[in-house]
Amino acid sequence: MPKAKKITKRKKIKSSGKNKKKQKSLKEPKKIEPVVLRPLRGMKDILPLEQPYWEHVRRVTERLARDYGFSRIDVPVVEFSNLYVRSIGEETDIVEKEMYTFTTRGGDKAALRPEMTAGIARAYVQYGMNVWPKPVKLFSTGTLYRYDRPQEGRYREHHQVNFDAFGEQDPILDAQMIHVAYRVVQNLGLKSVEIQVNSIGCPSCRKEYRDLLVSYLESKNGKLCQDCRRRLEKNPLRVLDCKEDKCSQVASAAPQSVDHLCDECRIHFKSLLEYLDELDLPYVINPQVVRGLDYYTKTVFEVWSGEEEGKKFSLGGGGRYDGLIKIIGGENTSAVGFGLGVERIILEMKRIQAKPYRAPRPKVFLAQLGELAKKKSLKLFSELEKNGILAAENFGRGGLRSQLRVADKLGVELALILGQKEALDGTVMVKNMATGVQETVSLDKLVDLIKKKLKADTVVVYKQKT
Repeated sequence: MPKAKKITKRKKIKSSGKNKKKQKSLKEPKKIEPVVLRPLRGMKDILPLEQPYWEHVRRVTERLARDYGFSRIDVPVVEFSNLYVRSIGEETDIVEKEMYTFTTRGGDKAALRPEMTAGIARAYVQYGMNVWPKPVKLFSTGTLYRYDRPQEGRYREHHQVNFDAFGEQDPILDAQMIHVAYRVVQNLGLKSVEIQVNSIGCPSCRKEYRDLLVSYLESKNGKLCQDCRRRLEKNPLRVLDCKEDKCSQVASAAPQSVDHLCDECRIHFKSLLEYLDELDLPYVINPQVVRGLDYYTKTVFEVWSGEEEGKKFSLGGGGRYDGLIKIIGGENTSAVGFGLGVERIILEMKRIQAKPYRAPRPKVFLAQLGELAKKKSLKLFSELEKNGILAAENFGRGGLRSQLRVADKLGVELALILGQKEALDGTVMVKNMATGVQETVSLDKLVDLIKKKLKADTVVVYKQKT
């Protein structure tokens, strides 16, 4: 009897295990969320067909940065959020409504950078650049993030080129910065350009002007948009920059900051204008240019493109920010800089049909036929590249006739044909695509022959006109 009880118990346990497996199998499978095949709103892919414009911007800005003595710096896309709150201003639209902020798993309060200069100023202090020869000129490019309503040429993820100079208070540096900004857009083919300049004074003279401006705006309170009524209490200068028609009309009759500058700011602005006249730059004084960041002092400016009588487009701007380094914990340091929006510039380039960058075209095409030839062609292609000969190929695709059709479409001068026989003999057939003349050449003499036929030591790379 004890043995029988034991068997019965085992059967019950086994049966219970089967039931559990059946219950598990009856559960519904976990739902897999489908992949959304598009970027988030306000983000944009930059496809290969767009890249010639981007490459043109990169090449022009990097060359001008080098020519004007700017050294490249790259700072993180993510910083501690209080860096931006302190530097940009807690009551600015950027900090209040547009910053992407989050808490990391380690508990740090972080933000995606909404602008470049604060991070560069942080690096200036952190790495002791104050002891470097002055001015310290820095150039940077990269992505910015603002949770704002996406608009033409301005996305939630957008790109900017940035020029900053630290340690010099002379207005000649302001003029040089404006000149660099002008040269960038001019070299990109934007000829109808206007520089709008203003001075918003220093903290001492701005207080008196601010009180005067608030008094005027309060008398026009009923004519302001809802955002500007809020700005009136926190950041009244931003009312002057509002794009709403009714606010623009109010701003056009507002007191002007240039009429209420202290002696130091007045002399600084007068000297700047004299330098701009000397450079023969197309500028106008616009009292409504104030910029949207709290750290600006004295000079502010914007770069606009467009027809004189038609619609104008803002491409970027900047100004002087003599108090920024001290705000974030460094010593009192003069500084000036500007940023240009890459998407805005490219949009304007397309509008006026400015030419993008043209990559150098290959003058040689390598065609191969057969398995052995395919293996040999990889090494041959590498040899051509090492010797500065820009070649095209169509590895793994089509017969000889279809490959030569590709070569013809590319407009190459020479086709190098490597078949089974050539691969075994250590030769290549060289075909002149214009005349159809063919000759067989040994591999060890091929490079020299190509250079001779192309009448150059190397393939000539296309140079952009400036």
